[in-house]
Amino acid sequence: MVSCGPSYRKYNSSPGPFGMRIPKVKCMNRAGTILSVPRVVRRAGSLAFSPISLWAVLGLVLGSVFGSGLVYADQKNAFTIFGVNVDITSKSSADARLKALAEGQKRAFERLMRRIVISDDLAMVPKLTKSEIDEYVLDFAVANEKNSPIRYLAELTFRFKAAKIRELLRGLEIKFAETLSKPVLLLPVYEAVAAKSLWDNPNPWRVSLAQQLLREGLVPITLPGGDLRDIGIIGPEQAIAGDEPRIKAIGLRYGLDRVMVTHASLSAGAGGRPALRVRVVSYGPDQRAGKLSFSTAQKRDETIEDLIKRAARLTIAKIQDRWKADNLLQFEQDSVMAVALPISSLTEWVEVKRKLNRIAVIQRLELVLFSRTEARINIYYLGDEEQLSLALAQADMRLSQVEGNWELRLTGAASWRGGVSREQLGE
Repeated sequence: MVSCGPSYRKYNSSPGPFGMRIPKVKCMNRAGTILSVPRVVRRAGSLAFSPISLWAVLGLVLGSVFGSGLVYADQKNAFTIFGVNVDITSKSSADARLKALAEGQKRAFERLMRRIVISDDLAMVPKLTKSEIDEYVLDFAVANEKNSPIRYLAELTFRFKAAKIRELLRGLEIKFAETLSKPVLLLPVYEAVAAKSLWDNPNPWRVSLAQQLLREGLVPITLPGGDLRDIGIIGPEQAIAGDEPRIKAIGLRYGLDRVMVTHASLSAGAGGRPALRVRVVSYGPDQRAGKLSFSTAQKRDETIEDLIKRAARLTIAKIQDRWKADNLLQFEQDSVMAVALPISSLTEWVEVKRKLNRIAVIQRLELVLFSRTEARINIYYLGDEEQLSLALAQADMRLSQVEGNWELRLTGAASWRGGVSREQLGE
């Protein structure tokens, strides 16, 4: 693991692990040793995919362009778990710290499993001991650390070894996904006694959704702020009716090209017991998520508030599981695709290569031809063409066929602006 010497200096207001800037950050190895300089060890040769020497040259250029920014993983890494808060009291501060690190590591591993494994298969994941989990931890960092003679508090970040986690789950025959979706904007419409609420209070549906770990899964979810401009763009009736220009407009306001309308309707269920019917409709370039709906009745000794909270948890879980089901890694299906990539500069090529290297379904890249205007590459990937195309879209790249040949281009959310007026944008 990492070794930074005996110094215990604070690491103040400088780049912390994973490209974040965090005041007073310390880095620790798995043994609990405090490190003065957070460093992350990477395997050598991770950029060398190509059979020709030019690729190696471009790899060096890539390193010089991005420098230390590539040393630290960013938040678009399925195997990085942020924000593990620990608060442990024990017989001494040192003992509390060791217990906190062990507890944090256990919780981070559990959160990773919930992120990449479909909910119904989580029971197949074994309960591992601390020493067993140690084998899957790449490194971790500590922020906002506080302690007393008997208490230790901190916010931990863990990075797990992707290859080892894959080996574990494949050995257990548990299917999993790694592809991170682009963020999604969730519009929470609550209906009770024929009254519909989106921005108005009370909206217990919105409150319950806000209490969920919305950015924890492979589909990062955002709720709109609900200010006057939001209110002017779209109302509850328009959201339920699927007013696509206005739905696009609210998405564009938050810089997102995918919006989900979640409509929760409270009514009397079987036997007169209150029930909540939830319907989720997805809007945006990718219609794969489509629609999902379910109903859940109030349980014995459960309040209406508890019913709504439980339905909110189920809704987020179903959204995440739908995405995971569409992006399960198909290790038994190896494919290769010859792709032409139009480029206008070396900088553009570097950006595309960086994006491709972060896509889970891509196994390796092979550079075949490189010129001032085009790069031709072979993409070796898992699954089918549709799954590859979906994964590329999350990295703002569009795969299409031009005269019978595959072509890859950089895109952006701005292409969704078509058909939206300034009035609908609230401008």
